[in-house]
Amino acid sequence: MKKVLIAHDIHVLLGQGNSFLDRSDLRVFVAATNDEMLKIHRAERVDLIMTKLVLPGLASEKLFNLIREDPVLRTVSIIISCANDPQAIEASSRCRANAVLLEPLHPVLFMAKAQQLLDIAARETVRVLVGVTVNGLFGDEAFYCRTRNISTTGMMIETRKRIAEGTRLYCQFHLSDATRIQTSAKIVRTAQQTSGEGGYQYGLMFTDVAPEVKQLLVDFVEAQSRRAGPGRP
Repeated sequence: MKKVLIAHDIHVLLGQGNSFLDRSDLRVFVAATNDEMLKIHRAERVDLIMTKLVLPGLASEKLFNLIREDPVLRTVSIIISCANDPQAIEASSRCRANAVLLEPLHPVLFMAKAQQLLDIAARETVRVLVGVTVNGLFGDEAFYCRTRNISTTGMMIETRKRIAEGTRLYCQFHLSDATRIQTSAKIVRTAQQTSGEGGYQYGLMFTDVAPEVKQLLVDFVEAQSRRAGPGRP
């Protein structure tokens, strides 16, 4: 199990119910001060620290100098956020972090970097096979299609309608558990079918997904993946 230590302010920014932080293979610790961070890391030997340059207590440069000079504590990966000014950036570089992110922070980018450093695949990349009818709309024209699979970031659809790559769509559909989804999407990949239907397959990336919709998709993908078991999509 991987262990992650997060500064309190960043934990609040990332939000409750974050699909990455809620993983069963992660244990998350939260600290409000640098002194608390050092204490937790010494006790737990965490794999990743996600923090800010400025926290109460021990100065960050001193904290991470202690960590990097300790043969047991030094193997931790570190992400530091700091103000977008030369002095803060220089101070962050002296902390010998693996990554420095400038504020204001974008939660998605922050979590992507965390996943990279922990070498853990994001759950949203899991795709499950579903069969749902999608009511699509681009411009004033509506069309219907079927899905081949779906993830929390997009889905593959099949339709006899020719649609240009890059087209933005409005999609409305019900998952197999009757959950209703409404979201916008963009065609990012096109492939002609070979099934004899004379139609096309399109890869859609969801755009401007509301947090509550994203959580519905996360819950559905995870539930379907658990039912499929190992070795299946």
